[in-house]
Amino acid sequence: MATTRNCPVCDTPPGKAEVFLEENIDQSRITGLSFASRKEPEYMCHRFMRCPTCDLVYVDAPPSQDALAQAYHQADYDSAEEGNDAAAAYIHAIRSVLARLPERKRALEIGTGTAVFLERLKNEGFAELVGVEPSVQAIASAPEHRKPWIREGIFVESDFEPASFDLICCFMTMEHVLDPKSVSDAALRLLKPGGAFVTVTHDYTSWVNRVLGKKSPIIDIEHMQLFSTKSISYLFRTSGLVDVQAERFANRYSLRYWARLLPLPQALKSRIGAFLSGNALGRQKLSFNVGNTIAAGYRKV
Repeated sequence: MATTRNCPVCDTPPGKAEVFLEENIDQSRITGLSFASRKEPEYMCHRFMRCPTCDLVYVDAPPSQDALAQAYHQADYDSAEEGNDAAAAYIHAIRSVLARLPERKRALEIGTGTAVFLERLKNEGFAELVGVEPSVQAIASAPEHRKPWIREGIFVESDFEPASFDLICCFMTMEHVLDPKSVSDAALRLLKPGGAFVTVTHDYTSWVNRVLGKKSPIIDIEHMQLFSTKSISYLFRTSGLVDVQAERFANRYSLRYWARLLPLPQALKSRIGAFLSGNALGRQKLSFNVGNTIAAGYRKV
């Protein structure tokens, strides 16, 4: 039986929280893609509670760390094109962060996938690149020249020297970890003075996620918590990061991929997908603000 936990950001007991969404899991529908990035939505989830203190929505009785690690280790990978698109959007969104860094020597990405974003950072002048990724399929899908940058497994702070990174990134991963506060706290300690911690997270309070409700793609069995701009900012500040900023930004993906996220009957969505896969219209890149937040904080100089 899963152990009930306090809010993983502010430690408020779950007895003070309200139910945000009841559990909805069909074990027969769980596949190798259930714990893969940018999959087609399944709309399954553990029970979510909403914290009245920090505004986080979180699973109060999550699977164990070992169970999660095993699920991600075995997960399939099927998002190379979307990974490239996401990396392009992220590098554009953090231009102001990069401009502020005292140095661009060493960068860490937690949840690096095929390390496509690390390649973007290499092009920005970073000399040493390190990525942590639990999925063996994602690592196997990486080009050979990126594989030396990737360490297989779950992020562990003690694997790295304190105050050794100029930039630490964690994109669409903070929802998946069991203890986001420990990740944020660790980032502060691993950063050099003046270094930055940057995340991209889903915002459950955005208009699109409020409209879609239970049919939002963020309602997912992978997600142990869901953030708002308030809760991600709260997390950064209580970890000791300074000059914290959190704002929504637009993602840019192909029309074919956007169609995969639509809450339509599967038969209809399959027909739309087949049509878009066969022509240039489906490959057209479109930018939308779909309720994602980019947040940045710095280690005090």
